[in-house]
Formats: sequence, structure tokens, C-alpha cells
Amino acid sequence: MIRYLCPNECLGSLLDVDLDKLSNKGYRGIILDIDNTLLPWRGDALEHAVLTWVERAKAAGFQLCLTSNALRERVVRVSEALEIPAIAGAIKPRKKPFRQALELLGTRSTETVVIGDQLFTDILGGNRMRLYTILIDPVGTEEMAFTRLVRRLERRIIRRLSRKGYISENAARRRLATRKR
Repeated sequence: MIRYLCPNECLGSLLDVDLDKLSNKGYRGIILDIDNTLLPWRGDALEHAVLTWVERAKAAGFQLCLTSNALRERVVRVSEALEIPAIAGAIKPRKKPFRQALELLGTRSTETVVIGDQLFTDILGGNRMRLYTILIDPVGTEEMAFTRLVRRLERRIIRRLSRKGYISENAARRRLATRKR
């Protein structure tokens, strides 16, 4: 079970994702989470750096798709702002929204990346579909009450992944420090 929770990469933010490296490895599609990945939970304004990253990804030839458990209205606003397709109310980590995203992207699982901030939704769902998974640190500290509870378990898993050598000690330390705010 632990392998399903282990990301292929653990980075500080979306801006740390190396698009050239992904392209050179043959990845053509990117599935993005919204809350605490692109925007703080309940946040509305996309940062200039995020907009620039999305434009760079498009210019590099990546197909992008948002897949979020958030409500449709919020997902549509972000989708329209970024001019990329989206799946709302996804109920990740179910496989269905990831299959839908692959269809929208026109990519196979072997050429698709998932980027998100949660082990139990983004990483678990992506790994179940054999996608390349990148866990990033949350962009904000405010979250739903249920998510705050899940984060406690997530911290334990991060420590275990680090002890077993699946993620670096530095990534684990950074990730655990962000949750203490």
C-alpha cells in the first residue's frame, strides 16, 4: 500500500517542476490539482508566477487539464482563467476522473504527470493509474476541517517514506515544516 502513496517527485512548489526534464522523458500531458496547488483554498487570484508557468507549459507543447474535488463553479472559474479543460467534483482518488483527464488530454498514462499537494487524493489517484506523480507543498495553510485531519496521517506517511528512502530527508523536512504554520 505504501507504494501507492509514494510520489515520483516531492517538490516545494509548482514553480519547481522542471518542464524540460518532463518533456525529455516523454511526458506530454499534465493533470493539475487546484486547491493548495495552484491557489490557496478559497483563494481566487492566480499569482502571476503560476500564470507564467502554465503559459510556459503550453508553449512547451504540454496538454493541461485541471482535476479537482472542488465545486464546479470554482473549477470553471479557474479553468476559464487558464484556458484549459477541467473536471470538477472529481472525488479523487477514484480512477474515473483521471481516466476522463487522460481522454481530454489525448495522452496515455505513460506520458502523463499529476501534480498536487495531497498524498491521499492526487498522489494515490495518480499512482493507481500508473501516472508520474509530483507532490508539491501546499501553497496555503487554510484547509477544510476534514483535510486538516487527513494531513495528520499524511505527515506520518511522509516520515515513513523518508525513513525508507522513498523521498529525500530534505523534502520530508521541508514538507513537514510547512504543515506546522
